[in-house]
Amino acid sequence: MDRLIYTALSGMRASMDSQRVIASNMANANTLGFRAELLDQRPVTIEGQPNEARAMQTTAVRGADMAAGEIIETGRDLDIAVATDALMAVQAEDGTEAYTRRGDLSISATGLLVNGDGRPVLGDTGPITIPPVGIPGIAPDGTVTITDPTTPDQPPAEIGRIKLATWAGSPVSKGLDGLFRVEGGGVLPTDEAAKVQTGALEQSNVKTTEVLVEMIDAQRLFAMRSKLISTAREVDESGAQLMRLS
Repeated sequence: MDRLIYTALSGMRASMDSQRVIASNMANANTLGFRAELLDQRPVTIEGQPNEARAMQTTAVRGADMAAGEIIETGRDLDIAVATDALMAVQAEDGTEAYTRRGDLSISATGLLVNGDGRPVLGDTGPITIPPVGIPGIAPDGTVTITDPTTPDQPPAEIGRIKLATWAGSPVSKGLDGLFRVEGGGVLPTDEAAKVQTGALEQSNVKTTEVLVEMIDAQRLFAMRSKLISTAREVDESGAQLMRLS
């Protein structure tokens, strides 16, 4: 009887993990550039007698849905939406290079170009710094320029170019901070063909209606697995009663 209990308990844990991922996706339905997390569920059979008949289940977030989200026009000069499949390089909290699709950029008090999460945007030589005087702009290829309002006839001065990296063929994983990183360390190569759309922002690719359906299914599955444990208890009690009668 413990086989049924262990199997049901393993399934309940998997259902709880699934509900956590679903809740996280739902909470980030309005987060700019968010990629919905994908949960991987796999059966695991314990090898060796007498436990080989016990089929357990493991779950883990092993990736994200990389489909593009809807692009909304904002008209703001520092808002960008990556028009290709590339990822924008930013500096993570630990100083390493990480990647995101969130493009609501602004200038910090220290002159750094940062996104809405406060992550410094990286260029070819590190974080991009904006001079205190001038009007910044971003070209379709990610080049950051600044125009001196006192000399409008002069061409804009180039400050740097936002690193737009390609993840094709590279194993990347999503961390708890919502940033993508290369598995095992390292950095992604620059995608020279990547383009950005200025004055626009990419929305989350989470589809709320689908997430709600997934949440209901996960709750029903958890209830079914809970019922299995109750059934196993009733069967065990019935067997014990029969043994007493004999």
